[in-house]
Amino acid sequence: MSAAQIMGLVASGQATSRAELSRVLGWAPSTVSAHVQELLDSGLLEESGEGSSRGGRRPRLLSVRDGDGVILGADLGGHHGRVAVLDGTGRPQRIEDIDLDIAAGPAPVLERVAEALGELCAGRPVRGIGVGLPGPVGLTGVVVGPSRMPGWSGFSVRDWLAARFGAPLVVENDANLMAMGEAVARGRELRDFVFIKAGTGVGAAVVTDGRLHRGARGVAGDISHLRVPAGGDQPCSCGNFGCLETIASGAALVAAVRRDGVAVRNTADLVRLAHDGNPTVTTNLRFAGRQLGEVLATVVNFFNPQAVILGGALSGCDLFVAAARGVLYERCLPLTTQELEIGESTAGPDAGLLGIGRLVIDQGMPAPAS
Repeated sequence: MSAAQIMGLVASGQATSRAELSRVLGWAPSTVSAHVQELLDSGLLEESGEGSSRGGRRPRLLSVRDGDGVILGADLGGHHGRVAVLDGTGRPQRIEDIDLDIAAGPAPVLERVAEALGELCAGRPVRGIGVGLPGPVGLTGVVVGPSRMPGWSGFSVRDWLAARFGAPLVVENDANLMAMGEAVARGRELRDFVFIKAGTGVGAAVVTDGRLHRGARGVAGDISHLRVPAGGDQPCSCGNFGCLETIASGAALVAAVRRDGVAVRNTADLVRLAHDGNPTVTTNLRFAGRQLGEVLATVVNFFNPQAVILGGALSGCDLFVAAARGVLYERCLPLTTQELEIGESTAGPDAGLLGIGRLVIDQGMPAPAS
């Protein structure tokens, strides 16, 4: 695990020298130097110049060696996916969008993804693979009771991929990956935060001290199926009634405005009509934002994060974000909101892919071919 920790810190920019690694990890300098030398000898790290001096010798800067190997990533949604080749530092080199239907089941979807990834890597050695899914994923890479993925529950995505690719694997919920992508984009300034994916569904992830908090079974942060009073007796795809997702998700909002006579196809249409000032859409989005804020108020009071970051299609709607922000300021303890950042993700549409790169590196990769 020590090598993976060092690789992750160097790749994310949280530590770029032996001294910084020693400070961040709390290890003795001799211990850090020994592990770093092993990574240098194996070709995973390289020294890339000198940093500025703070009164002593200039530190030798460390970076992840790119080499010939690549990381492959696939960030999957309900009806689309983004597949990418990432370099050895976890940064996307080439990205392609593909059409898919997650409801078609695991075998046809993963076959489509594997084919797309194979075309992208073009025979280059693969040093790691990551896949993000729009549903709960356990610690062993098994999909657990997804509400919008028929046929996937109990399916081991990790085992399927392992049989196809001989490389280290990461299989994660998409909100977790987006949260880690945000951590990469923001660097060491952001250590403790809650990430909300507000799109067709509602997802959440918790990052503490710069690392993803998965919980005992890997599903920490799942707020989509918390019951809320405003949900009433509305049936949810999970089989219960009155869940947050029944009133605050993009899918629920699309259905609600359609019932009111507004022609919309998806969450992108909702955001466009909100920007145009459509009164039905704006009313529904404000209501949804406030309901999300009611749930997040409990999370913020309990966790006391630096920030609440919103990603996904609905995060681009200012009034939705403002409504959630307003409830947080109303409901949370003053000390928790005194310096709390509440806003849109800075990582953008590549957040999930950046998160894949970070987590693949964190778990350790084989040395690049010499």
